[in-house]
Amino acid sequence: MANKDSIFASPSIVIISLCILSFFLEMVPGIGYFYVNAFQFDPNSLFTRPWTLITYIFLHTGLLHLLFNMLVLYFFGTALENRVGNKQLLAVFFTAGILSAIGYTFLSQPVFNISPGPMMGASGAIYGVFAALTVLEPNIRVYVYFIPMKLKHALVLFALFDFLMVNSSDMIAHTAHLSGLFVGLYMGFRIKKIQEEVRRSRYISRW
Repeated sequence: MANKDSIFASPSIVIISLCILSFFLEMVPGIGYFYVNAFQFDPNSLFTRPWTLITYIFLHTGLLHLLFNMLVLYFFGTALENRVGNKQLLAVFFTAGILSAIGYTFLSQPVFNISPGPMMGASGAIYGVFAALTVLEPNIRVYVYFIPMKLKHALVLFALFDFLMVNSSDMIAHTAHLSGLFVGLYMGFRIKKIQEEVRRSRYISRW
């Protein structure tokens, strides 16, 4: 049985470790190119390579992309773990990650007139964690570019940025971010409702 004090007791830390390991594999000469091609998500190969709905999450386009995502996952992921438990964190993370890719596939062209290309990165999954945590703990104080604000205001700010930038040519999958965000909001409200029902039933049972 794993020691509860071990860093590997935290799924967020395990995911971060896997992303870092994956990034090193991407950098290996002669292997990295084939590794990325095998595991990145391509909307045109959704039905022929379904495993990429998960594997793309562990790939990143560069060091800054990796560092930013892992930093956000460390703070928000561990906070959500402490609030809802490890299994719920994993459910939010991977559900948001998978549905981010599906949303990117089916929303980009018909809704925003964007031709979706290959995608990689944990951003959509992390947006889900971010949004779910916001539903549960909206008044947590965070710093966005050194500016202090409540978590709920930070989420609105990032959502607005992605919506305004959705048609930009910055090579960021903004529709995936927005998809992950809405998945996280839905799951956050579901978790909150269940927790409230459990608390209510315990209170009534005392009487």
